[in-house]
Amino acid sequence: MPALGSDMDEGTLNEWLVEPGDPVHRGQVVAVVETTKAAVEVECWHDGTVGELLVPVGQTVSVGAPLATLLEAGESANVPAAPVPAAVGAPSVSAGPEHRRWVSPAARRLAQSRHVDLDSVTGSGPQGAVTISDVERAATAPAPVTGRRVAASRATEMRKSIAAAMGRSKREIPHYYLAHEVVMDTMLSFLDERNAQRSVTERVLPAALLVKAVAVAAQRFPEFNGFWRDGEFRAADGVHVGVAIALRGGGLVAPAIHAVPEKGLDEVMAALTDVVARARAGSMRSSEMSDPTITITNLGDQGVDTVFGVIYPPQVALVGFGTPAPRVRAVDGGIRIATTVHATLAADHRASDGHRGALFLAAIDELLQQPRTLEG
Repeated sequence: MPALGSDMDEGTLNEWLVEPGDPVHRGQVVAVVETTKAAVEVECWHDGTVGELLVPVGQTVSVGAPLATLLEAGESANVPAAPVPAAVGAPSVSAGPEHRRWVSPAARRLAQSRHVDLDSVTGSGPQGAVTISDVERAATAPAPVTGRRVAASRATEMRKSIAAAMGRSKREIPHYYLAHEVVMDTMLSFLDERNAQRSVTERVLPAALLVKAVAVAAQRFPEFNGFWRDGEFRAADGVHVGVAIALRGGGLVAPAIHAVPEKGLDEVMAALTDVVARARAGSMRSSEMSDPTITITNLGDQGVDTVFGVIYPPQVALVGFGTPAPRVRAVDGGIRIATTVHATLAADHRASDGHRGALFLAAIDELLQQPRTLEG
């Protein structure tokens, strides 16, 4: 069971997407795991052949417990696998997994929107497949008493997870905070010109430029892009920007957009649009949840001038943006109205200090004043 964030202790296996004997490759989605925040698609980290599925559908296991065995080329599947340690209060794992039932994508979406537990639905389709009609019947039937999380308790569990992670952050991380006002006129003019001949779906929003600027600055100042683990800072190999996304039912997630400095603005915008839509639909990927290297929180659409965030451990920095607004500024020896945004940095004093933090924020400002440099 992969760790999909520092606030995750266990997960429930919802679905296997492979069977023993199937060839798999790195990055392929092989299973769906339910956490307190979302249904997460678990990706395979190596090429190989599926040997044995160790955890049946519906089983809740602790982070770190093996879900399946993976065979390399020429390796035999005859070696018995070690037993899986079950989570506290969970039933023991059976010798073989249950064969997963097929659920139509439309039925799965309907079940999510109507808060129907698919494990409690009897499928009427071929080979027991769950259909839309099955979900509709289950949604109108009296709710059975089960041990599975229901929608109401899921929100409570999410708040507990967030509380655990943020409590740990404030206990363990010596935060320091910096703020800087960024003039956005040049950036907004650039976007107006760039978007003028594009359709609505092809336009790049200011949020994409903010994400790209933070990523490029983090590349220049690696002490803000990495993790504090085992008493020391470890810089990350790439810049994977976590984007804080408020969920409609309450709570938030911060999945990663990978390798942002290598992406063009159109790619960043497409990735941002995709990850926000999937996060709010409750469908994430394990790599997005497990490896953000720095996080951005943007509360501009909430009318907040300034946001001072809490670092998500084991990361060491979080950048916040408030609402862009017209403000009085001294510019070139005169006074004028300019559109500005308050950018903030919450940083871990164990990994960096205020001098470097100030330079990091200044680098973000410099990049936003030269938006064409962020195109490629």
